[in-house]
Amino acid sequence: MGAMLQCSFGVAPSSLVVLPVNRTLTQTPAANIMDHVPMLNIMPFGMCNSIANPMVAAATAAALGVLTPMPCIPATAAPWVPGSPTVLIANMPALNNSSKLMCMWAGVISINVPGQFTVQVA
Repeated sequence: MGAMLQCSFGVAPSSLVVLPVNRTLTQTPAANIMDHVPMLNIMPFGMCNSIANPMVAAATAAALGVLTPMPCIPATAAPWVPGSPTVLIANMPALNNSSKLMCMWAGVISINVPGQFTVQVA
């Protein structure tokens, strides 16, 4: 919880929100690879610059081909990869700072700053 995330097509960082449903706490609730739900776990990254995003594509077409960023609404259908190979949280691999999350609009979401520093997850 509280990790700073960045999308390759987003203009601003966002933070990871983890609900305490996994019943594992460090300083804050610990995340696993299934904590990827848009607008619940993954918050918007400001504006989106991906032409694969239908809103950006429509705005760009309306501007006669000039890339026009639109508000970011994350579209993350698959879990984080790869997660920790050795640590499980709620029977799923724990999320670590090298995990990546793919957005359907071609963005790659990465963890810039972990939410806590007292527990090391390999």
